[in-house]
Amino acid sequence: MCVASTIDPMRAANRVSGANLFNWRIVSLDGEPTMTTCGLPIAVSGSFDAAEKGDILLVVGGFGTSDIARTTFTANLRRAVHNYRMIGGIEAGSWLLGRAGLLSGRKATTHWEDMEEFTAEFPDADVRPDRYVIDGPVFTSGGASPTFDLMLHLIRSRYGMSVALDVASVFIYDDAHASNDAQPLVSLGRLDDVHPKLASAIRLMERHIEQPLTIGAIARRCGLSARSLEKIFAKAVGEGPGRYYLRLRLKVARRLITDTKSPLADIAARTGFSSASAFTRTFRNFEGKPPSAFRPVH
Repeated sequence: MCVASTIDPMRAANRVSGANLFNWRIVSLDGEPTMTTCGLPIAVSGSFDAAEKGDILLVVGGFGTSDIARTTFTANLRRAVHNYRMIGGIEAGSWLLGRAGLLSGRKATTHWEDMEEFTAEFPDADVRPDRYVIDGPVFTSGGASPTFDLMLHLIRSRYGMSVALDVASVFIYDDAHASNDAQPLVSLGRLDDVHPKLASAIRLMERHIEQPLTIGAIARRCGLSARSLEKIFAKAVGEGPGRYYLRLRLKVARRLITDTKSPLADIAARTGFSSASAFTRTFRNFEGKPPSAFRPVH
């Protein structure tokens, strides 16, 4: 799960954006596939080379990491640091960063089960029980779910809140819900610094797709002025609530177009448009193609 939580958000970011935002390579110590604890092999494209250069080096470790922690790998890791803008330790990977001397004087974390031993092992580090910690060019994560949070933070910081929200939604990633709760259209995730009123506004939008509310009505229900809601969306999402709401409705419309055989007129009505022509015109403006172009060819 730590491997997937690291890689899949990047894959999803490429998918939802329609652009190649991220590239990655998976390597192991010896170039051979790595076996996970549950018995699934992870294919790799080669062995770790300290001389390679890149943007971020992510070290993912699990059970058995301590067996390799005192090998020449830690020395190679120290050399590799200078070839990357950032370096991260995922779960037990934080132990390898510590053994390489990369956590001295820095804030760090690891899985909660190992917190006491980790603190004793690295007294020069400021160990914290946080989900993930970023201290300058070094970051550490406590496990699979925190790593997903971390990658959402990375995506948001580089490409904006809107892309991060779309990535979270791909995985229906949100605060804990009971199994019978409705799946939200927009998974907010644990994106730090999200304004609580933003979540309330988005939830109102997704509950009123067929009969859209005015932005003023949404603002009032959230206890805000329309101007305040505009500012919150502009700061957090990078666009106004009206445009975001429209994109949300069109997102639902596109899913209905591709996944159902419903007539376009029905889809227009179900997503809050007054007529099929208004729906088609708006859809084309946003997508660059008419709705019919997204219908699967059988």
